[in-house]
Amino acid sequence: MPIRTALDALSLPPTRLVRSSWPWRSALYLAGGALPGAPAIVLLMRYGIEDPVPVLLATVSTLAAGGIVFGRLERWRLRLVDSVPVPDAHRPLPPRGWRHALRARLREQATWREIGFVGISIGVLCWLDAVVLACAVGYPVAAVLSPLHEQDNRPLATLVSVGMAVGLLAAAPYVVTAWAGARAAMARALLGPRESDRLGDRLIEVTRSRARLVDAFEVERRRIERDLHDGAQQRLVALNVYLGLARLEVPAGSPGHDPLVKAHELARRALSELRELIRGVHPQVLTDRGLGAALHDLAGRSPVPVDVDVRLPGRLPPAIEVTAYFVVGEALTNVARHSRAGRAGVTAGLDDDRLILRISDDGVGGADPQAGTGLAGLADRVAAVGGKVSLSSPPGGPTVVQAEFAPAVSDAA
Repeated sequence: MPIRTALDALSLPPTRLVRSSWPWRSALYLAGGALPGAPAIVLLMRYGIEDPVPVLLATVSTLAAGGIVFGRLERWRLRLVDSVPVPDAHRPLPPRGWRHALRARLREQATWREIGFVGISIGVLCWLDAVVLACAVGYPVAAVLSPLHEQDNRPLATLVSVGMAVGLLAAAPYVVTAWAGARAAMARALLGPRESDRLGDRLIEVTRSRARLVDAFEVERRRIERDLHDGAQQRLVALNVYLGLARLEVPAGSPGHDPLVKAHELARRALSELRELIRGVHPQVLTDRGLGAALHDLAGRSPVPVDVDVRLPGRLPPAIEVTAYFVVGEALTNVARHSRAGRAGVTAGLDDDRLILRISDDGVGGADPQAGTGLAGLADRVAAVGGKVSLSSPPGGPTVVQAEFAPAVSDAA
């Protein structure tokens, strides 16, 4: 079993522990831990009994100003008794000035844990470090060396004192290593990232990666739409034109007339289907004229009459515009296929910088997201850009689908 911490080293045989570096590293760790409390000890000895105000002010100022600094120092010092590095629990600072950085730090639990650790270190741990070193090392060494510089008329008492000191020195590696390991475990618990912090960071990263995937998917859709529009569609248009010209040159009743007519009709249908495919991949009107014009275009092609009320001050982020367009397209498709509605309505507007999209119809109601009508897919698609979808469809109608998107700053058109 690998020895990674001072506590793990206690499982070593006594001879191996004494020969190892763990007792010396533990003693050095405790000696460094006693240093932050030295000013407080001096102030306490100088003013503490008669006037505790300087001690209180020094302690408070140290806690307020030195929490993060001492936290970093302690994480660095932990390498003496813990070979596993302690990650920094703080999140990256926003690049918007020191006020925003300070506000971000004060909102983190890690900052207050560090301040609390400094308070515990100055108030309790530094004293305990000094006591452990003094009792386990300082006093036994002084007792062993005392016969060299003192003349004692009681040799038996001196011998007993030296024997006790030797016993304490023999136990010192265990005492020092055990306290250093316990202190390091406490420091790791307070200064290291919590599981909730890790989950929060993972959630942030998942959200960011999902947004990157949505953007990449949308860029790819636009590329496919552009290639189809500028390539295959233009060739089909030219083919349709040439077949039409050929029909004018071939007289009716000739052997080649009927096949030419059929070819011309097939080319026309293929061109129409390709245009619908391009519109489904990414509508050109959405790119050129924005969400309002694209929703009017959708309503104009719907078999159910649709009233459109769009009130937007300008263009929205592309991901939100595309998602809103396909939400309305899918909802109107469901209206035409399942609702038996005589009329539908689409409204879109901003409320506190949030796009609110509402699609309603006067049909029979009873829409169920689990019935395979595409409503579950709408919710997933809106959630990918930080929004949510709600559905109201009681039996007998009306059905209302509302999509609320994340705050979006509109661009001036």
